[in-house]
Amino acid sequence: MTRPTEPAAKVRTGAVILAAALLWCGEARAQSSGGGPLDFLGNIFSGSSSKTGQPAPSAQPGASPAASGGPLPWSGEDGASGHPLMTASAIREAAANFDNCVAAMWPDAARRGISQDNFQRFTAGLAPDLRIMDLMDSQPEFTKSTWDYLDILVNDARLAKGREILAKYKPQFDAVEKAYGVDRYTIAAIWGIESNYSTQMGDRSVLQSTATLACIGRRQKYFRDEFLTALEILNRGDLRPEQMRGSWAGAFGPTQFMPTAFKRYAVDGDGDGRRDVVDDPADLIASTANNLKKDGWQTGQSWGFEVVVPPNFNYMLADRAKAMTIAQWEHLGLKRAGGQPFPQPSDKAYLLAPAGAEGPGFLMLQNFRVIMKYNPAEAYALAIGHFADRLRGGAPFVQPWPRQERELSRAERLELQQLLVQRGFYRGTPDGQFGGETREALRGFQASIGAPADGFASSGVLEQLRGH
Repeated sequence: MTRPTEPAAKVRTGAVILAAALLWCGEARAQSSGGGPLDFLGNIFSGSSSKTGQPAPSAQPGASPAASGGPLPWSGEDGASGHPLMTASAIREAAANFDNCVAAMWPDAARRGISQDNFQRFTAGLAPDLRIMDLMDSQPEFTKSTWDYLDILVNDARLAKGREILAKYKPQFDAVEKAYGVDRYTIAAIWGIESNYSTQMGDRSVLQSTATLACIGRRQKYFRDEFLTALEILNRGDLRPEQMRGSWAGAFGPTQFMPTAFKRYAVDGDGDGRRDVVDDPADLIASTANNLKKDGWQTGQSWGFEVVVPPNFNYMLADRAKAMTIAQWEHLGLKRAGGQPFPQPSDKAYLLAPAGAEGPGFLMLQNFRVIMKYNPAEAYALAIGHFADRLRGGAPFVQPWPRQERELSRAERLELQQLLVQRGFYRGTPDGQFGGETREALRGFQASIGAPADGFASSGVLEQLRGH
């Protein structure tokens, strides 16, 4: 699922599971993945269904909790981001003007070729879903580790279903692999992780969600384009309104296309004149492949390799900007886990160490970067790549994860950043969200005390910062 990156991007339901939940994903990514990511996050980690039910158009602050299984009302509180458009008063004011806001988009819709009849038909009765304001600004108190995330998403049941999908739609996968050169197992992995093979696509109206976000809150310009593009899709007849149901940010279908991503990448895979990425497997598989291909997929190349990192390695080299040939990495002592040789030593890769010096390392190739364009979170791309390998018949990862490590709470993450500021390593504003800047600051501190500068935010590092 690609999330909305500022200013553009695709928002995937599976996406924010990571962006918001994993330590190395920063706030920008979490917010950029508008869709099911943030609400799906709580669902997948708690084990509840991601289908949230019909949204409450005008839930009032102080309303009693929704009945079991029904949608939750808006909290009536200021958003956690502190943005002036996310205050409770600003949200109420914008909600009161919602009808006028939608009507004012008619001239832009007309310029996109949407008929007046269709504009009126598709916008009739729209009301804001204010619960989305809470989901947009939610900040999880606790996060999931990379290994917990992989355990949840790459499991035996999902792998078995993936193999069924590959067998059932073999002709479609054959045709798409020939036409686009994109690995079928990666497409099947995205399908499985984004929606658990069409069983968890979300149940909010895409029109209602994108209209709400186009008129209320801090991302109005971005979501105005998504809303108008959703109207274009309906006006053209590719999909029906009842098919366009998905995450709170408007991602829909088994592989979670945002409306603008649909416009860029959707194709008619079976020649029936429609691009149906919801219910037509040929269109779904071809459109997902077209997305990856246009983002730079390299035919015949893997996403990356699990590697054994030698003791006393300089983890300052574990950086996406520091790509080297695999032969150069081998010269530095890295070996492929399991002892197999690397197929193309001349390929360029960067080193990812998601659990620091205590966990496995990975050399990431171009196709890993392509998967990250689909959803800009490293853990997401790692899950997709590993899931694809398992579907292909590959083995689980060889090296153990540091499962004894616990993830820091949001209060602890905030404290860690504040301590890094006090020691002169972090120049950002502490917010409890970890991104590249926090990781670099943490590396600087680790190097200053003679520890492996792996940037991994463990409870032990926090204790060292506290001076214990």
